[in-house]
Amino acid sequence: MKDSDTSAMSWDDWDEANDPRPEITEFDRVVEASLSRRGFLSGLVAFGSGAAALGTGLLNGTSAQAQDAARFAFKPIPISTDGTVHVPDGYNWQAMVSWGDALFSDAEAFDPENGVTAASADRVFGENTDGMELFLVGNRQIIAVNHEYTNNKVNLPKTHVDGKAGSAEDAQLLRNLQGVAVIEVAEGEDGWAVVVDSPYNRRITQDTVINLSGPVAGSDLVKTLSDPDGMTARGTMNNCGAGKTPWGTYLTCEENFNGYFGSTDQAHERTPEQARYGVGLTGRYGYENFDARFDISKDPNEPNTQGWVVEIDPTNPDSVPNKRTALGRFKHENAACAIAPDGRVVVYMGDDERGEFLYKFVSDAVYVPGGDTSTLLDEGTLYVAKFLENGSGQWLPLTPETTGMALDEILVFARIAASKVGATTMDRPEWVAVSPNEIVAYCALTNNKNRGIKTNAGGDETPVGGPNPRAENRYGQIVRWYPANEDHTDPAFTWDLYVMAGNPEKHDDVYSGSRNVTAGNMFNSPDGMAIDSTGLIWIQTDGDFSNEGDFEGMGNNQMLAGDPATGEIQRFMTGPYGSEVTGVCWSADKRTMFVGIQHPDAGFPGDGLPRSTIVAIKRDDNALVG
Repeated sequence: MKDSDTSAMSWDDWDEANDPRPEITEFDRVVEASLSRRGFLSGLVAFGSGAAALGTGLLNGTSAQAQDAARFAFKPIPISTDGTVHVPDGYNWQAMVSWGDALFSDAEAFDPENGVTAASADRVFGENTDGMELFLVGNRQIIAVNHEYTNNKVNLPKTHVDGKAGSAEDAQLLRNLQGVAVIEVAEGEDGWAVVVDSPYNRRITQDTVINLSGPVAGSDLVKTLSDPDGMTARGTMNNCGAGKTPWGTYLTCEENFNGYFGSTDQAHERTPEQARYGVGLTGRYGYENFDARFDISKDPNEPNTQGWVVEIDPTNPDSVPNKRTALGRFKHENAACAIAPDGRVVVYMGDDERGEFLYKFVSDAVYVPGGDTSTLLDEGTLYVAKFLENGSGQWLPLTPETTGMALDEILVFARIAASKVGATTMDRPEWVAVSPNEIVAYCALTNNKNRGIKTNAGGDETPVGGPNPRAENRYGQIVRWYPANEDHTDPAFTWDLYVMAGNPEKHDDVYSGSRNVTAGNMFNSPDGMAIDSTGLIWIQTDGDFSNEGDFEGMGNNQMLAGDPATGEIQRFMTGPYGSEVTGVCWSADKRTMFVGIQHPDAGFPGDGLPRSTIVAIKRDDNALVG
């Protein structure tokens, strides 16, 4: 691989290669004070015994067996290291739709050696499926699904240059393979498939014109060459996790948008705000070489139009999406909604980068079923989380009074605002899941190898403790919090750790994981999450699949089911080698689970180029899944 070829790096490693975080020697004393010889946290011992009770380790005897039968409708499966999907006995799976499959009959057929043409790139299912949700229109089932990024060597097998676009046509093809797909799906004699030419099918790409709504619309910070009035954005980028509003719209979340921008002038001086968000002089895709829109030396505000939560109405193919700027700009993983007792809407969001923050938005107005929701996410207050060592916490408001910043600055540069109020730096906060059955929420903290070693991009320290209890955390954990007064709008909460991932076969200290992690269910890097109608929490992983060293015995990335009441966790599915398991939703009758397989290695789901795919999982007896 040439030095200029960074296409195989993870987004986190790519960020740090472009903007190295400084190592902070003053943290040596913090780590030494927090860790004993064996790696146990001095402040975690008492908490750890409580944590063992919170999600504890496996029950024994007949009571555990009875609970297994009631809560887990499957026999857990072992790890896998091969190139296909595995599900429990009594279940089956099929590939429903893959990158390059036609959404419209005028799309050219997928070429197993060359992929798709530029002419068809926005008429087919895009690349790297991620977050998704299912919607009903009468008897029609509509899935809105994200296409997070492209694998440039796969998507441009003959024309890429060091893993980047080699021409303006290549750049256009890549932009059209990303964004969002809205697809109608139906189950027939041969299983589930896309309804080609459905009136609901559409692609929203990196070039689609999208409204800017809320306090930032019209701000000088978002005035660009494309729109000098600052009222629209061109496209949506790096769509990662997702969410569903109570009124039936789709929330797609823009994550690593910074990698799409660069500069043709390598002497150009970035602003501190661009540096805080990782916008550099060399883009990951090479777009800046072909379009001034992606060149920060020519269009410096264009990156400010990316990094938002975008609301899409999948039931109206003519509707224009809206970037809801009141929810703040950062590397959004997903957006999880809740309704407070007084009817206000709460949206929880994580900023997926090492040492960044966990946020929530609280609307000013209340949700009225059947009422006007067009501006419900445009007016409200953005908060950021502060976790305390004693198991309590506070949501800190990000306002002009608390930050000394103007409102549009707070929202465009939410990271800077959060740093100003002293929020807790987290171990890559990814998906948030809100329970439908009780007043509690969860966040997957996927990992943070820099915990206790380096600051975040803004220079904020990353001390060991609280919900981030391990230095050089390569395994991850899931934190959960209970809003005070059973009200998601309340600024106070209590918290604990539902699980700390780890390897009990390799470690006998805090890196072995919490007591509900065993040799039979161990995993690393929890990422995607969803809680089903029965209360089970489905955990998807995006971590190290080498099956070696600290990760020996974990195998490929996987999906597990957890029982929040007991802490018990069992492995339900494993993905093909090289892939991330990401995105999950259910058919209307709950008899099919749809799961995303992102960036598999060659050979999946068939011969030729590897293709990200949504698989449909059913029980052989057609009973409810899970």
